Amino acid sequence: MHIVLDDTAMAAAGRGNVLASRLIHRAHVETGWYLYAPACALVEADRLRPGTAEHLAALPGITVLDLDLAAVLAVARQRTWAAAHCEYTAQPTPDRPDGAVIATTAPDRWEGEPVRVLDLNS
Repeated sequence: MHIVLDDTAMAAAGRGNVLASRLIHRAHVETGWYLYAPACALVEADRLRPGTAEHLAALPGITVLDLDLAAVLAVARQRTWAAAHCEYTAQPTPDRPDGAVIATTAPDRWEGEPVRVLDLNS
């Protein structure tokens, strides 16, 4: 399972959201679970809840994804960097042929976008 944390999910994890915590735990202990934190979303999450970036980057089950050239080109065409980097990360790649699901506490943000969403609201 490949899951992208958007900025709202990252901030929620910092506030102790149970579902976000379970995802982080699974990515750390279960084979086949991968959790991604796109750098642009990590910046926005840290703006929402200071200290979030350092905390999440230190967790062993989370892979922070840098802004490479292909991501820069995708982000440059979108309105917000955080959402654009998450959407780019969720697209299929050779390593993730089925793409990834975006975990969020703001599922309405993703309506009409070509992504699958995991709502972290209880």
